[in-house]
Amino acid sequence: MQINLTGRHLDITDALRDFVNEKFAKLERHFDHINNVYVTLSVEKVRQIAEATLHVNGGEIFANSESEDMYAAIDLLIDKLDRQVIKHKEKMTRH
Repeated sequence: MQINLTGRHLDITDALRDFVNEKFAKLERHFDHINNVYVTLSVEKVRQIAEATLHVNGGEIFANSESEDMYAAIDLLIDKLDRQVIKHKEKMTRH
């Protein structure tokens, strides 16, 4: 799984990059057919926004979240993606 991390109005620190990589590794345990991940972290005044697009076998999965804390926004994003990945995996196994 290749992770492309982009920051909008934000510098991507090593700690932030490590946090994102660690969280996305958790997703890969549920579904190992994730090819590419595009993550965009942005700041708009007090809103911290995290968005991700996952390219998986059989389609794409997109989610976004926002919080006052970037780490919390990433956690929310991973929770949303986790639910979508499990749902996608169930669809794939039914066909």
